[in-house]
Amino acid sequence: MTTTAPPTRTTPVVSFENVNKSYGTVRAVADLSLTLHPGETVALLGPNGAGKSSTLDLLLGLRPADTGSVRLFGTTPQQAVAAGRVGAMLQSGGLMEEVRVRELVKLACALHPRPYPVDQVLAQAGIGQIADRMVNKLSGGQEQRVRFALATAGANDLIVLDEPTTGMDVQARHSFWATMREQTEQGRTVLFATHYLEEADAIADRVLVLHRGRLLADGTAAEIKAKAGARRISFDLQGPLDEVALRRLPFLSTFSVSGRTVRIQSHDADATVHALYGLGVYPRNLEVAGLGLEQAFVAITEAEEAKAL
Repeated sequence: MTTTAPPTRTTPVVSFENVNKSYGTVRAVADLSLTLHPGETVALLGPNGAGKSSTLDLLLGLRPADTGSVRLFGTTPQQAVAAGRVGAMLQSGGLMEEVRVRELVKLACALHPRPYPVDQVLAQAGIGQIADRMVNKLSGGQEQRVRFALATAGANDLIVLDEPTTGMDVQARHSFWATMREQTEQGRTVLFATHYLEEADAIADRVLVLHRGRLLADGTAAEIKAKAGARRISFDLQGPLDEVALRRLPFLSTFSVSGRTVRIQSHDADATVHALYGLGVYPRNLEVAGLGLEQAFVAITEAEEAKAL
């Protein structure tokens, strides 16, 4: 097995500087600047059309930037990929079908400048038991694990994953992320785009939120939640429910009623609860909590949409 020393802290793993990319009149990436460092696990979030796929394409050298600079380990993306420093697991593109899993993984190892042993790659991806199966006989989750094996066939310093756990069951997801933690503990950087926000919350050291090609937020999951600036309030009512009065409570951003349970989001939870008691309402099972990453993500992107109106 060939190994390499992890990149130094002074050399960014990824550097975007004022990067722009348009397709016709659609601006997919807008003035994007960011830096990734060794050993980070970074989640890339954004609604459909936010520019996640375009950002990954630019990072991997699959498309050129219109303006700005994209550098990997101080070189061009193409140079970094050719040197075997980058492994990628993308949604686009299919797998060779008329081959066995082992044969496909063996090919990936043979092509990598710094390959791992084939059996090690199969075991790490959890596909040793299906190594002799034809690729076109695999389930969706098994195909994902094969893609992961191809992305980690050698000693990459950066691993890029696009919706990596789609189609995997719970046990496979846990195993997958355990493997990813081992990668970052060895100094490698993992960047993954996902729609599973609970994964980003639990796994990522850092979260990037894209919207209309712009970077709206960059920080830990806790910092992203705080940036949303709202808290969740829920309570039960036993008496008459005056929905009109409740909707007039100060600092509300959302309001919903399910049976006798009221759920709201407030930008000043203390003032909202104080006003609630001022209505002469006695709420039962009152809970006040911070937003989860999913609610914070929605709040941040909705606020940005409101600015565009």
